[in-house]
Amino acid sequence: MADSAQSRAGQTAGPQDLIDVAHLVTAYYTDVPDPDDVDQQVAFGTSGHRGTSLRTSFNETHIVATTQAICDYRKQQGYDGPLFMGRDTHGLSEPAWATALEVLVGNDVTVLVDDRDGYTPTPAVSHAILRANRGKDLDGSGLADGIVVTPSHNPPSDGGFKYNPPHGGPADSDATSVIAARANELIAGGLDGVRRVPFARGRAAAGAYDFLGTYVDDLPQVLDIDAIRSAGVRIGADPLGGASVAYWGEIAERHKLDLTVVNPLVDPTWRFMTLDWDGKIRMDCSSPHAMASLIRRKDDYDLATGNDADADRHGIVTPDAGLMNPNHFLAVAIGYLFGGARPGWPEAARIGKTLVSSSMIDRVAAEVGRPMSEVPVGFKWFVPGLLDGSFGFGGEESAGASFLRKDGSTWTTDKDGILLCLLASEILATTGRSPSEHYADLVGRHGDPAYARIDAPADRAQKAKLAALAPEDVAAAELAGEPITAKLTEAPGNGAKIGGLKVTTESAWFAARPSGTEDVYKIYAESFQGPEHLARVQQEAREVVGAALG
Repeated sequence: MADSAQSRAGQTAGPQDLIDVAHLVTAYYTDVPDPDDVDQQVAFGTSGHRGTSLRTSFNETHIVATTQAICDYRKQQGYDGPLFMGRDTHGLSEPAWATALEVLVGNDVTVLVDDRDGYTPTPAVSHAILRANRGKDLDGSGLADGIVVTPSHNPPSDGGFKYNPPHGGPADSDATSVIAARANELIAGGLDGVRRVPFARGRAAAGAYDFLGTYVDDLPQVLDIDAIRSAGVRIGADPLGGASVAYWGEIAERHKLDLTVVNPLVDPTWRFMTLDWDGKIRMDCSSPHAMASLIRRKDDYDLATGNDADADRHGIVTPDAGLMNPNHFLAVAIGYLFGGARPGWPEAARIGKTLVSSSMIDRVAAEVGRPMSEVPVGFKWFVPGLLDGSFGFGGEESAGASFLRKDGSTWTTDKDGILLCLLASEILATTGRSPSEHYADLVGRHGDPAYARIDAPADRAQKAKLAALAPEDVAAAELAGEPITAKLTEAPGNGAKIGGLKVTTESAWFAARPSGTEDVYKIYAESFQGPEHLARVQQEAREVVGAALG
């Protein structure tokens, strides 16, 4: 990272940081990917296909092919209900939304789009799918599914395209691998086999759905909205220029909350954002740099919140602590929800966490006497449990979570940043104390963990080897002065491969996973012995992984 970029972190973006939207959109329509270039092929990560038209990795050809592949997949699976489609505020989202609509209607798919022609958060699409499929057999007919056009918190030049099948959550690899392979086959074949209609015909054929009203009106079924209103919690909600912008205003009006939309502006350049750690514009509501403008206003509200561009992530700002670490808020939320706030939940409902989330959650789970299930990285792993009620809560360290309705039924099976932000207000309203004050209590009872993520270099072959490691490949017996208690390459909660390695001791752990986009692997680490011990864990983690990779 350049010193100049680092020194500008947290400062408002300048003219030199802004994208040329016209150039971005022109490249979407005019640049054609090389089917033999792996960097220009369709590739689904944990949240769909992402790229940018400026590097020919997210262009009209990609979206035509991917949408046709989704249509083919739907037909194979027998999904013949409506498809809900939403988009966020990125510059490439509307062009890709329009392209997808042309192909969906060309394949005789019943498409439902926002009745206001507005932006649609990811959780609102998940909510719509589940509502449409309520009471239906997920192996039966008439099932609805969805597409969300979003690259989440990625920079303004990026586009994203993700598919949610009838369970309402992110598609698993059994679907995305088939869709990606078919899309790349179509691209290599010059899009032969694609069915498509002109946009005017596609738009006229699309049905309208009240995403906003249906979602906002349903919130009292999952949150204690009455308590927030009665307590008069002063909320400042910052959509960060994303798809939740109209939702927060409606939440305030319909539920009569003391809620101010801090920034109602939408601009595909995101010129109002403060720069992230590397000097880039990134709508990461868990980053103190990207959230700097809201943090500066923390004393104006009892609680301030932020969301990323598709509102599937949450950021919680309190007057006493500023921006909460996502792990800290997850621990507080779990303690609150399972500590008596949801008596209607199934007694056996488990706590779900990703294996790179804080071990503070393990200690909170033990404290509230609920079983905890640790799964690989990716929200898709929580979907089955949130569907059948065996998970009361599923959350990941990157500020994404969802939980059950008050009666124990499903709310969403995708991350819901709006929900978690409002939960923070419920906690304050019902307990009289901020989430950060509650976390200070947890620290007093369980210790103060130091947590960080760093990157280490690795080429493609080393990353592949890391993803395929077995526990016996790790020779070390100690980590940072403590005996190793577990060497994991499968998640203990469901036995699924974690695509890397996790090593634990009594007071610390690290997890190493290859990056999907860069020649590095990521080291997540935590220590209940403080920052100095954490640094030692990180150093020895590099050595342990290096020895295993050979």
